[in-house]
Amino acid sequence: MSILQLKKATLIGLAESKPQILDALQSLGSLHIIPLAQQKKRPQPLLVDINSEQLSTVLGYLLGCSHKRRQVLSERHFDLVDVVRTTEKNRAERLQLLERREFLKKRIKDLKPWGSFGFPEHGELFDQRLWFYLVPNYRMNEVAKITLPWSIVHRDNRHSYVAVIAPDEPQVSLMPVQRTHTGAVPLDALVVELEDIEIAIETAEAERQALTRWIYALQLSEAGIGDQDALKKVNEQTLDRGEVFAIQGWVATQEIARLEAFAQKQSLVLQLSDPETDETPPTLLSNPAELAGGEEVVSFFQTPGYKGWDPSRVVFFSFVGFFALIMSDAGYSLMLALILMFYWRQMSLTQTGRRLRAMGVALSVAGFVWGVMVGSYFGASPPFAWLASFKVMDLHDFESMMKLSICIGAGHLILGNLMMAWVKRHTNQAYASLGWASAVVVGLSGWLQGIHSLHWVGFAAALLLVVVYSGQSKAWSLKRFLEGLLALTNVTKMFGDILSYLRLFALGLASASLAITFNQLAVDVATALPAIGLLFKVLILITGHLLNFVLTVVSGVIHGLRLNLIEFYNWSLADEGYAFQRFSKQEVTPWIT
Repeated sequence: MSILQLKKATLIGLAESKPQILDALQSLGSLHIIPLAQQKKRPQPLLVDINSEQLSTVLGYLLGCSHKRRQVLSERHFDLVDVVRTTEKNRAERLQLLERREFLKKRIKDLKPWGSFGFPEHGELFDQRLWFYLVPNYRMNEVAKITLPWSIVHRDNRHSYVAVIAPDEPQVSLMPVQRTHTGAVPLDALVVELEDIEIAIETAEAERQALTRWIYALQLSEAGIGDQDALKKVNEQTLDRGEVFAIQGWVATQEIARLEAFAQKQSLVLQLSDPETDETPPTLLSNPAELAGGEEVVSFFQTPGYKGWDPSRVVFFSFVGFFALIMSDAGYSLMLALILMFYWRQMSLTQTGRRLRAMGVALSVAGFVWGVMVGSYFGASPPFAWLASFKVMDLHDFESMMKLSICIGAGHLILGNLMMAWVKRHTNQAYASLGWASAVVVGLSGWLQGIHSLHWVGFAAALLLVVVYSGQSKAWSLKRFLEGLLALTNVTKMFGDILSYLRLFALGLASASLAITFNQLAVDVATALPAIGLLFKVLILITGHLLNFVLTVVSGVIHGLRLNLIEFYNWSLADEGYAFQRFSKQEVTPWIT
């Protein structure tokens, strides 16, 4: 198990030293605080004129800049208020400029067919005015019937650009379409303004790039505000009684020694106790760095209960295996590895990034190994003769691949039920989970070897365990029997969940077939067009395989997670918990570009 055991820790100290003790406790970062008093709702700004929402917006704006400057690690020249105000001003101005540019581009595009013109002053045309209409060519016969003077300024294959002279706007019924509003600014002036806007946008973008040098300093400020906010929140959750105060929280047994040393150094009274039977401590997962990517997946979907088990490692290996089976191509796995190498440094900046990076390495390696085993390299045969000897599976051998997928699904759900039985080992319901696992084993054996009478006996005995031990009531009763019969209806669910693993074979075959199709299409085009066909062949190969690669990765992620987090979770996890939240200071990793 990788769910750490927790103890309830109570610290008691002098009220006069409370601010210093809480700050030191936050630096220690070992406790999940248990509120002893209700927090008061008194939102107060922590920094003058700057709040966390502003900092978050400013940081998001600067992080979105494609080209970032070298970070300033020293805070000697950093003025938080000035940087935030300058960035907010730059962001607002740049947004206005971008909106104006889009408007000008559209207006210029609409005015180009009319040409560049300026409206005459009032009275120059004897009180006559120009009115413009964009008329479909097939309706020009209706324009020819009007009595007002008009002229076609421009014509394309769809529309005629008609200018009408009249003192007042013609009635709607007179013209076949609504009037086109061209605006009073000439086309030449709009083009000049667009050029000025482009220059202004470049200037704003240069200023934005210059401001990116303060990203690390802003992140430190944001972390500082977050730390102060957390400190203020915990300060209101302590129990204050005259000259002393008490703070309580959960601590992992592995960190008790650090907490005892801290209490001795701060002259605090420390009391440790085990969780009560009716208490639900938070869940603190602990996994090796190489396998912690599974922990990220598990925490994202559902945190297991404290008294349950940690499926992180099972999810890690099963997801990696499922992804490899769906990808089923060594070439695509190498592409995934190249993408991972491109983002390698960027992913090292955060703990989550490092964990997912390790999982990405596992996905690439497993996908490559399986791709070699099925002999698929961008949908083609092995490029070297010695690689062909490693091909041991054929994706087009439907019977073998279906058996493999169903065996994987059955094994996955058997493991899930065995883990459920282990979690419920102190209750009779553990036998129900063993019954389900036994039913799957017997059913799979009968399917692979042929059903005999012993299989029916074993299957019936397994389901009898389900009926007898699925009820929550300890004493034998009609209610317990009915609960067992109700649980028995999950037979069809178990059958459907196992068959759901056929998607591993189906998606892998679809990916390989699509790659082969693109290869054949490229060869056919090159053969049909001897000269330019080579160019089309390259374009088809690049476009087709990129599209197939994206579809394969998306399918691998979605369906690989689905089989773990839906089918597997349904049979392996009983209770949902809540995550262990450390009372600690935020860490910011500096990065240089």
